[in-house]
Amino acid sequence: MSDDFDQYSEGDLAFTRSSPYGTQIEAMYSGATSFMRRRYTKDLNEVDVAVLGIPYDLATSNRPGARFGPRAVRAASTQLSWARPWPWNFDPFNRLHVIDYGDCVFDPGLPDKIPDAIESCVTQLVVKNVIPLSIGGDHFVTYPIIKALHAKHGPLSLIHFDAHSDSWADDAGRIDHGTMFFHAAKQGLIKPEASVQLGMRTHNKDTHGFNIYDALWLHANGAEAAIEKIKAIVGNNPCYLTFDVDFLDPSCAPGTGTPVCGGFTTIDAIKILLGLGGLNLVGCDVVEVSPPYDHAEMTALAGATIATNLLCLLASDKPDKA
Repeated sequence: MSDDFDQYSEGDLAFTRSSPYGTQIEAMYSGATSFMRRRYTKDLNEVDVAVLGIPYDLATSNRPGARFGPRAVRAASTQLSWARPWPWNFDPFNRLHVIDYGDCVFDPGLPDKIPDAIESCVTQLVVKNVIPLSIGGDHFVTYPIIKALHAKHGPLSLIHFDAHSDSWADDAGRIDHGTMFFHAAKQGLIKPEASVQLGMRTHNKDTHGFNIYDALWLHANGAEAAIEKIKAIVGNNPCYLTFDVDFLDPSCAPGTGTPVCGGFTTIDAIKILLGLGGLNLVGCDVVEVSPPYDHAEMTALAGATIATNLLCLLASDKPDKA
């Protein structure tokens, strides 16, 4: 981007962008709202990361509305797309070819078919060696994503930011956003002993072998200790990072289905993500943004900020291409 680039001379960079690399400026209040103004395309040739919306909330146990999350996060991301993400010291779009792949499409009238539809959609990325960064949707969407990644990478380590463990025991076959990690562990999709759950503020008497560092531990020990624990436990195992926006306190992210007080600020989350470079990260997501309960786009902006930091994390060990 040249210093004299006129942000009002071009528009709809989601469609008109000439190069996949670098950051161009478009007026924040106008234009097609792809994630961070990246090109909307289904062409996966030479793509490193695909941002995928999953507008699904039929597994929600409390307040619905997360189906509108992908659209809200994309819109909020236009407020971040004019400069490199803070506090990272590089532009991830100089290192990664990132596209907006649009949304996963499925028929809500056939709810039992939706998990397979999500898995199939993500598989299209995985077989092309494209890393999925998905925007939910309720947290159940992580389960079919992990299934698609497991087919290529084998059992994964899970790095899980949340107010809830989402590992409550459940009958096989149920679709619920609070039980899918119980099933994923039982089915060997993830390795609980090589996984970390961080920030929990609800009770679950069974750990199922997960390494759990709840909100009291994280408040007392801080970001550096969390980074140390995550790196030691996960090691070089292929890992998936899932960020439920209710990890953040409701004062920072009110627009979510199951808010729990006693959580964390956005900068708390950024500090941890900033220190996780070097992991073998094969996919990531931000979930549970529910715009009907948001105020002034606070939660949507938090979701967009976390997703952008995840892109930076994916780019942290890559050289510049542009």
